[in-house]
Order: sequence, then structure tokens, then C-alpha cells
Amino acid sequence: MSEDADGQTYVVLVNEEEQYSLWPAHKAAPAGWSAVDCTGDKETCMAYVDAHWTDMRPKSLRDQMSGAQGSAA
Repeated sequence: MSEDADGQTYVVLVNEEEQYSLWPAHKAAPAGWSAVDCTGDKETCMAYVDAHWTDMRPKSLRDQMSGAQGSAA
């Protein structure tokens, strides 16, 4: 586990809408957010987010749009 230049260690969080956030590792995750398997300096955590959060639309919108496309066929 590495630390950022400011001495912070971060954890990557995700919510039910599959949106990601960096959070200081020493703080409890806020309600509605869960930690994923990535803890480290800011650069490491941002690389994880960049690799995993490829669609910025909230999950509910993606699901709605998928349903609308399926019913249009």
C-alpha cells in the first residue's frame, strides 16, 4: 500500500449506480458506497477507475436505455 505525496492513502469506492470515487482510506465509506479491491496512492486508484469506469452513465440510465432499445426492435 503506497501513499500520495500528501501522505494520503486512498481507496476506490463504487455505488449502486456503478459510479466510482476516490476516498481517504482512513475514513469510513459514506452510506451507499462500497470499497472495491483497490487501495493505494492517488495515481494507482485513478488508474483503476480509468480502467473500470468506461461508461459514465449511471447504471439506471444504461438499463433504461437498453430496455428502450430492446422494445424498439
